[in-house]
Amino acid sequence: MFSKACEYGIRAVIYISSENKAGRKVSIQEICEAIEAPNHFTAKILQILSRNRIVNSQKGVHGGFYLDKFQSDLKLISIVEAIDGRALFTGCGLGLKQCSEKEPCPIHDKFKSIRNALKNMLEQTTIEELGKKLKTGKSVLKTLEE
Repeated sequence: MFSKACEYGIRAVIYISSENKAGRKVSIQEICEAIEAPNHFTAKILQILSRNRIVNSQKGVHGGFYLDKFQSDLKLISIVEAIDGRALFTGCGLGLKQCSEKEPCPIHDKFKSIRNALKNMLEQTTIEELGKKLKTGKSVLKTLEE
């Protein structure tokens, strides 16, 4: 449902949140390793998120990415909207341009309920709550080695 950029963006912000203690800033290399994402692509995504004030960045030796209290309280939908826009919440599940309530595609009604449930979850879930789940080991962001 999300673009690859959006997936990496969500994962990166959750990781930054999980490491967001006492002024700690995380480097792009650390983020990419933690979320199994390509460095250059992830850096571009984090630039978008920084421009949209979803993450902060600081250059220099002690630089990196971090969140302030306001950003930690943001909902996941802010990340999705910054990267993918709002089309996910209005578009056709089959990608048809003419799909509507009056002329629905074959999956219109079922997809609409899934789309609305996803939107509700994104609107109700904070970055901080997912960062805490990651930090306490209740969730993961990359494949666990067996």
